[in-house]
Amino acid sequence: MTATLATPADPVDTPAHRDGNVLRWLGGYTASMIGDSVYYIALSWAAVQTGTPSQAGVVMAVSAVPRAVLMLGGGVIADRFGPRRVVIISDTVRCAAVLAVAGLLFLTGPGLWQLAVLALVFGTVDAVFLPAVGALPARVTSRGQLARVQGMRGLGIRFASVVGAPLGGLAVAVGGAAAAFTFAGVLIAVSVPLLISVRLRELPAGDGPGEEAGAVDGTVDGAEGTGVFGGYGGAGEAVGADAGKPGHGGERVVGERGGRSVHERLTGRGGGADAAGRDGGRSVRERLTGRGGGADAAGGGRMVGEDGGRSVRQRLVGRGGGLGAAGRGRVAGEGGKREGRRGGRVGAVVDSGERVVGEAGGGALGPGGAAWQDLVVGLRYIRRHRVLAPLMLAIALGDLGFVGPLNIGLTLLADERGWGASGMGSVLAGFGVGAGAASLLLAVRGRVPHAGHVMVYACLGGAVAIGALAFVPGVLAAVGVALLIGLLAGLSGALCGALLQTQADPGYLGRVTAVASLVSLGFAPLSMPLSAAAIGAWGTGPVFVVSAAVCGLGGVVALCARNLRRAELPT
Repeated sequence: MTATLATPADPVDTPAHRDGNVLRWLGGYTASMIGDSVYYIALSWAAVQTGTPSQAGVVMAVSAVPRAVLMLGGGVIADRFGPRRVVIISDTVRCAAVLAVAGLLFLTGPGLWQLAVLALVFGTVDAVFLPAVGALPARVTSRGQLARVQGMRGLGIRFASVVGAPLGGLAVAVGGAAAAFTFAGVLIAVSVPLLISVRLRELPAGDGPGEEAGAVDGTVDGAEGTGVFGGYGGAGEAVGADAGKPGHGGERVVGERGGRSVHERLTGRGGGADAAGRDGGRSVRERLTGRGGGADAAGGGRMVGEDGGRSVRQRLVGRGGGLGAAGRGRVAGEGGKREGRRGGRVGAVVDSGERVVGEAGGGALGPGGAAWQDLVVGLRYIRRHRVLAPLMLAIALGDLGFVGPLNIGLTLLADERGWGASGMGSVLAGFGVGAGAASLLLAVRGRVPHAGHVMVYACLGGAVAIGALAFVPGVLAAVGVALLIGLLAGLSGALCGALLQTQADPGYLGRVTAVASLVSLGFAPLSMPLSAAAIGAWGTGPVFVVSAAVCGLGGVVALCARNLRRAELPT
């Protein structure tokens, strides 16, 4: 695909709730989430009925451990092969595994080894499925609709959590674990054709925040050797007339040539100081050795020579190149399809058969197909990003402070106050209503002005509400506080997801989503046993206050990060 001029949003911005493509994605995603809920009910019930409580715990852990350990690798796979393909394949594998065990249970009865194998396979595939499905929203709608899509996704998650558990319990009661597994497999199977029918938007390289958000402290990973020709990390604002023409041998024919003839281009003549040519007036020998070419020849001083003054060897190892060569999303003439010996922008190969760069952005994937190097590149990208780095830290602190009190902590609080199971259920319902209201607000409104500020203050307000929950006098007051927590936490969570989608370069979305998912699904649950032990030692009040302080610290991190605090969602 020949790259075109990147724009912030589509000329015709179809509202997400009226977009059939988005609705098909949402239907498939919701069906898959309901199937997940039914699956976990069936797995836990079958494990408890088959073995001892400790054995049941081992079976559940077998599912959680590979998901956490392999999550980052799943993000690399999503970026390498595309999120849609990975989602479809992984969802199909999950469906087949669940239905296979269901059939086995119908024939032989439940056994711990079958359940353990299913848990292992499901958890491993989940490590690939979750980053890929998290990277899809940016590819099914325009950037201006991402906040609305996040709200719709939140509604789907709430609906799945409310409906999935009762359906799972009903299936177990009617037909046992085998029937419940079958029902879960059918629900996941429903999602597969819906996801197959989803059409993806083609995103050119660098269709991200670029210079506006201060993407990576003025440089990108390509400037430090992350990929062949990785220095061109940003998407060119201007695409030359020759973009998409095949290269001849080693020559890359990309971008305007400043009105020069073939002979002038080969000899380095023609094209004044203001020409937008890639060659900067250099001869073939000068281009091969990395010499020649002034800032003005590159067009407005954005690019020093063809490769920032780098020689062939420097370009091959990813070294050299100044600030302009690193690409702040503004390299003149860059972004076209590079064909020939040096390969194209996506999935290109050189003579050795090695892939040059990956999807959506130079430097997004490392050379030579090394998955470990791709992971390092992605982590370095997040660490140096002025918005994503503090956002990841804020998400981690918020989840660590939130998960303990709103799970095991709430159960112990209800027992301590004598609210009983019904009281605890009412408090949880209040939280669910608040979170659903926040998702509905985003789905209807579509955009929240000053998203960074709103996210920060919602996080700080939610932290105060979490601390207050342990000191309310009765159930009704607790329900009201829980509703407030759900509203603020749901709003801040949805805005965090929307900012992740809009700030991350498309070539890194799988790895960015994997890191965020690892924090939420891998590390944050570790706070539950710690919260339980702390409540046993010091009581609910102090533990809820400390948890609130941890959540508040996430808000303080976001407040102190200037670029995150001022981040906006695209219109």
